[in-house]
Amino acid sequence: MIGNDNVERQGPGALEFSMADIKHVVVLMLENRSFDALLGRLYANRADFDGLKGDESNEWDGRRFNVWTSEAMTPEAACLPNPDPNELFADMTEQIFGAGSQPPSPPTMAGFVSNYMRTATNDPRGVMHGFTPDQVPVISQLARSFGVCDRWHASAPNQTWPNRFFVHTGTAAGYVNNSPVRFPYLMPTIFNRLTQRQRSWRVYFHDVPLTATLSNILSELPERLYPFEDAFMSDAMAGRLPDYSFIEPRYFPSIVFNRMPNDQHPPHNVAYGERLIARCYDALRNSPGWEHTLFVVIYDEHGGVYDHVPPPEAVSPDDACPDGFRFDRYGVRVPAVLISPWIPAGSIVRPPAGSQYPFDHASILSTLRKLFDLGDPLTRRDAAAPDLLAALSLTSPSNSGPASLAFPTAAPSADEIASAHRAPPNDLQQAILQLASALPTGSAALATHLDLLDSAKEQLAVTQCATVGDVLLQVEKGFSRFLRTPRL
Repeated sequence: MIGNDNVERQGPGALEFSMADIKHVVVLMLENRSFDALLGRLYANRADFDGLKGDESNEWDGRRFNVWTSEAMTPEAACLPNPDPNELFADMTEQIFGAGSQPPSPPTMAGFVSNYMRTATNDPRGVMHGFTPDQVPVISQLARSFGVCDRWHASAPNQTWPNRFFVHTGTAAGYVNNSPVRFPYLMPTIFNRLTQRQRSWRVYFHDVPLTATLSNILSELPERLYPFEDAFMSDAMAGRLPDYSFIEPRYFPSIVFNRMPNDQHPPHNVAYGERLIARCYDALRNSPGWEHTLFVVIYDEHGGVYDHVPPPEAVSPDDACPDGFRFDRYGVRVPAVLISPWIPAGSIVRPPAGSQYPFDHASILSTLRKLFDLGDPLTRRDAAAPDLLAALSLTSPSNSGPASLAFPTAAPSADEIASAHRAPPNDLQQAILQLASALPTGSAALATHLDLLDSAKEQLAVTQCATVGDVLLQVEKGFSRFLRTPRL
């Protein structure tokens, strides 16, 4: 059972596990992949695993399109689906309920192809594509070596910002899409709770910290932001990690640093995200704090990519409803892997028997509150969310896991990076552009939320950039003004 202080382990020789044994929670949140796409083929013959059978399909224009994988993991296959699927609230409604249907009709998961084909040049098979374990060996090996959650849903059928809000605040304040024009966002955050209870936290980022959307931590954020390359790896290896670490991937290509995005947002190459996951794991696994660590790899939302499990109903986090949606149903399943020496290898992690709800991003909040005594729930959603503590079911930290992971090491070519710079920006990158333009300059501009709001309204008249490279130039300027020192 789970109590306020201990999780009791059952069986011969069982010990009482204190929640104090977990001193570091590390969360890496990647982008826009469904559970079926990355992990649906993880186990072929396990009755307790809800994966793909191979006959799942969507119909469009009188034709049937089954789930499928590429024969070889070519660079082109690693970037599927290409182009990027649709991911606005209206798009996800069609994907989940089917073309022409919406609640209260039952979710059929029959509208992925029809929605994708609203752009006539798309290949209808694109959103039905997925990967075999051999093609994404890093996340697959970690899922098998520790635990995989096949009942983890995005917090809502919405795109990136609303779902990332849920992992930090337990609500999206009623906003269904990426909405820079509504900045600043005033929801209380788990970071505020950590500060109030004198718990340490840091956000490790690559190029852009999307946590800067949260106005209630803007005054602290410049002191809490650390570059992944310079700080996370060294902090982990030296045993200096805080109580809570949140890791943000790279969202843009970089000519200066010769790097491609590693967020796995379609059509970004999943191999670069695999490398990021492996580097995080290797640093944690070989750190002095390994036996006291819970590492969670999750994705914010499915990004329009097919999954076969209908999302269930959810608890509305609050009464906010400016866009007409009460956030009373979950989004599509997303990949979720739990990694800790306290987790048995091969675990299929699901909410405890009798739990009314699946895991969602608010489960992170529920877990942090209980582990670190952070007080009452932030919202009704994280009050209802099952926590992750029951997954830590070993009587000692005896699952050492792989000593290291092989991961892709090839550097992207200059042509690949240049091509990425010339590509049109996706919706998330355009939203980041507007956010960067609205950020205040240094701590002096953080006096009041009203000042922030006025600044945002004045600066949000941003010209839409035609290429990723143009967006990146403007984003770098905005974040360099905000941070104490430029870190992009």
